[in-house]
Amino acid sequence: MRLMGLDVGSKTVGVAVSDLLGWTSQGVEIVQIDEDQKQFGLDEMKRLVNKYKPTGFVVGFPKNMNNTCGPRVDASKHYGDLLIQHFHLPVDYQDERLTTVEADRMLIEKADTSRYHRKKVIDKVAAEFILQTYLDRKGKLTKQK
Repeated sequence: MRLMGLDVGSKTVGVAVSDLLGWTSQGVEIVQIDEDQKQFGLDEMKRLVNKYKPTGFVVGFPKNMNNTCGPRVDASKHYGDLLIQHFHLPVDYQDERLTTVEADRMLIEKADTSRYHRKKVIDKVAAEFILQTYLDRKGKLTKQK
């Protein structure tokens, strides 16, 4: 069961994949998109789907800190709908509050990465955090049953 995790922004989509057992995630790529121009990077996503053969997607759900939904939530849902239409795979959503902040902090503290290099990988690392959080949550739910 390999899943593909996505951190959907207005200009890029960070992509991560799980291992085949669904235990760990690894950031793999950043896909360029342009929401304003209705360019969603679906050809690039098709290449990644063909390469990694996921059984489903986990899309970051960017709720506001007060648990309300804003325009980015609608954009993520729209992207999830596009994925379902194009790839006929299930989409699940994972709360992604603070994942970019966590990813940035990790890149500074653990990897001592410069701002220039962080900007190039932050979305991929955020996608990795989103997917890992989802995998951990699902693993805990399975153990409780």
